[in-house]
Amino acid sequence: MATVKLKDVRKSYGPVDVIKGVDIDIDDGEFVVFVGPSGCGKSTLLRMIAGLEDITSGTLEIDGKVVNDLEPKERGIAMVFQTYAIFPHMTVRENVAFGLTIAGASKEEKATKVAEAARILQMEHLLDRRPSQLSGGQRQRVAIGRAIVRDPKVFLFDEPLSNLDAALRMDMRMEIGKLHQDLGASMIYVTHDQVEAMTLADKIVVLKAGEVMQTGSPMELYHNPENLFVAGFLGAPSMNFLDVDVKEQDGASAVVSNPSLDAIKVETKGRPIKGGDKAILGVRPQYLTPTAPSEGMLHGTVALTERLGSETVVDINLRDGSSIIAAISEDRVMDRGTEIGLRFDAAQAHLFPHEEISSAAH
Repeated sequence: MATVKLKDVRKSYGPVDVIKGVDIDIDDGEFVVFVGPSGCGKSTLLRMIAGLEDITSGTLEIDGKVVNDLEPKERGIAMVFQTYAIFPHMTVRENVAFGLTIAGASKEEKATKVAEAARILQMEHLLDRRPSQLSGGQRQRVAIGRAIVRDPKVFLFDEPLSNLDAALRMDMRMEIGKLHQDLGASMIYVTHDQVEAMTLADKIVVLKAGEVMQTGSPMELYHNPENLFVAGFLGAPSMNFLDVDVKEQDGASAVVSNPSLDAIKVETKGRPIKGGDKAILGVRPQYLTPTAPSEGMLHGTVALTERLGSETVVDINLRDGSSIIAAISEDRVMDRGTEIGLRFDAAQAHLFPHEEISSAAH
C-alpha cells in the first residue's frame, strides 16, 4: 500500500496540451476513480502514473518517492488493462504467474502466490484452463490475479469492465469492490461510466479536457457539484437544467423563475449571480414529485413514460418549450398529453451562472 501524489503534472504532445496541471493526492489504501467523457485525459493520466507515458512537467510521488524517471517495473505498481492482455497459449496458472516467472521467482513462491490469488478471486477451478475456455469475466479475473501476485503498492485499472455485458459488469464491479476491502490496497480506477465511479470510489476525480473539475467523495460530488459540468456528468438520469431569470438577489439567496417555473428562492452557494442576470437552475430527476397542475412549482405535459418496475421515468414538456425528466420511485402509469405539476425542495436545487453553459459542453 502507498500514497500517490501528483503535483502540477502536465503532458504535451508537441504544441497540444493533453494534461494541464493536475494536482491529486491519493491516500494509503484509498480507492480513487478518474472519471470523465472520452478524450478528457483520464487514461493518459493513468499511463503516466504507470510509467507508460512520460511526464512533460510536474512531479509524481509514490510512497513519498519521486518516480518521474523510474521504469514501470520499479514503481511498485500493477496495471489491469481493458483488453485483459493474457496469453492464449498459456494456462490460467501460467498467465497469473507470468510476472513472477519474468522476475525469477522460485517454483514454490509462484505456487503459493498463484494459489492465494486464485482463492481471493474464487478461480481455483480455472487454473488449468486456457483463455479460450474462459468467459469474459473469467478472463478479467485472470488479469486481476496477475496483478495481485506482484504484491504491488498501487493497483491501476484502465476501464477494465468496458468489454463485458451489463450483467457481468455489475458482478465484476462487486468483485473489485470486495477485492479492495480484502487487500486494503491503494487503487486507481479509470472509467467513463459514472455508475462505476459512484459505486466503487472512496474519492472521485472528475476530469474534463485535461483539467480536474472537482475532487471529493461520491456523495459530496452528487449533492454539492461545484460547477455545471460536474452537476450534469454525475447522476442517472442526468440533472435537469432550466434557463431562469434572476428576479432579485439577497445575500446568499436569489429568487428565480421562468414561464414554466413559479418564483422560488434558491441558495447561490457563493456563485456570482445577481438580480437581472440569466442563470441555470439544476434539479435532479429524483427530487421531482408529480402533483396536480394547480399545486405544482413547475408546469407541463407528459410526453413519454418509461416504467422500469421500481421506478418510473417521465419525460415532461414544459410551457416554455423546454423539457425535463422526473424519476419517480414507484411504478406509475402516466398518459401522454396529461397536464402535470411538479414540486421539489428548493434546498436541493442548484443555481449556476449562465456563463458556465459554454464551458460545460462535453
